[in-house]
Amino acid sequence: MEKKNLAKRIFMSLFGVIICAISVGVFKIAALGVDPFQSFMAGLDKLIPLDFGLLYIIVNALLLIFALVIDRHYIGIATFINLFLLGYITQFSYQFLQTVIVEPSIFVRAACLVVGVVVICFGSAFYMTADLGVSTYDAVALIIVNTWKKGKFQYVRIFTDIVCVILGAALFVLGGGKISAIPTIAGIGTIITAFFMGPLIEFFNVHVARPILAKE
Repeated sequence: MEKKNLAKRIFMSLFGVIICAISVGVFKIAALGVDPFQSFMAGLDKLIPLDFGLLYIIVNALLLIFALVIDRHYIGIATFINLFLLGYITQFSYQFLQTVIVEPSIFVRAACLVVGVVVICFGSAFYMTADLGVSTYDAVALIIVNTWKKGKFQYVRIFTDIVCVILGAALFVLGGGKISAIPTIAGIGTIITAFFMGPLIEFFNVHVARPILAKE
């Protein structure tokens, strides 16, 4: 029974990460802003001439080392699934969507933003309900709060998110991006993910992910 439950949790983690990665590709097509960590990654991607998938692994490997040294409690199977798969799946889905959705209008971009938010929340519900570790970025705020006893999680997370957005915008400009194009990586989509992801993830947790995990 325990092995069956573990197998289901691993599958849910894998499924959740894949869905989240695809959603980031949709966010990129919308070009109206992505979640804070992806804002940072987008800026870094503009500056450093590496494939996004490889760059994502390098950055998360550094964060993983930090988490392993300070408090490895938050690291699990899902952490490594996220580390090795999300970047490459995001890169593939974005490149594929670019061949399907060519020069999208503002209405199509807005629709992609809505779809991206719903899809990333759906995937996150599976990933979180599986409870097999968190992403290396999530681990940073948890360590600051629970290990270092510095502040409350919601405020620390807001702080780390703001730092990511600022760094992402700065790196984007340093990489040759126009200031007027910053909203494509840190815009309305970033604000929406900050305020609406929590409730929507909980909705999918309650109505989809938890019932699937509990089902025999």
